[in-house]
Amino acid sequence: MFTGIIETIGTVSALQTEKDNLHISIKSSITNELKIDQSVAHNGVCLTVVNINNDIYTVTAIKETLVKTNLSSLKVNDKVNLERAMKLGDRLDGHIVQGHVDQTAVCESVTEENGSWIFTFSYNPALNNITIEKGSITVNGTSLTVVNSKKDSFSVAIIPYTYQHTNFNTFTKDTIVNLEFDVLGKYVARLVELKQ
Repeated sequence: MFTGIIETIGTVSALQTEKDNLHISIKSSITNELKIDQSVAHNGVCLTVVNINNDIYTVTAIKETLVKTNLSSLKVNDKVNLERAMKLGDRLDGHIVQGHVDQTAVCESVTEENGSWIFTFSYNPALNNITIEKGSITVNGTSLTVVNSKKDSFSVAIIPYTYQHTNFNTFTKDTIVNLEFDVLGKYVARLVELKQ
């Protein structure tokens, strides 16, 4: 379980394919605090630490994860948003995030405002995921508030701190991102679907 508050940015140091799996090695400032078998969210994807070597740790993404997320497009030196699992009793500063990406989206535009940025994303509505105005959304693991909610797109407003301390500052038009829709909204949508 996560909060969507990004702890730090890691850098991809190596990628190794083994059958359908991808071993992703990350250099980060939190590596020395990690343990084998610990869960860490990578661009919002919960993965298990399988190896630690000095300031680099390795996680493994299986085929199912690679198909549904943007991890398959990672390259060496790419920046990755990182968050360790939340501690019981800590403040929930973002919202409840499971680390289970629902689908990817495409960045349609980045508009610089006077002191902030507006990012607009489009996604495939056929998977029945929804956003609501002022509801929560997780983009590459970052807990954000939806603005301009539509059937197949939405926008988020990014403050300078978030822009500087996440990989949002690397997004351009056509960047593919991971989305995790609000867990409460998913249950409500599923209940409505079952009653039809």
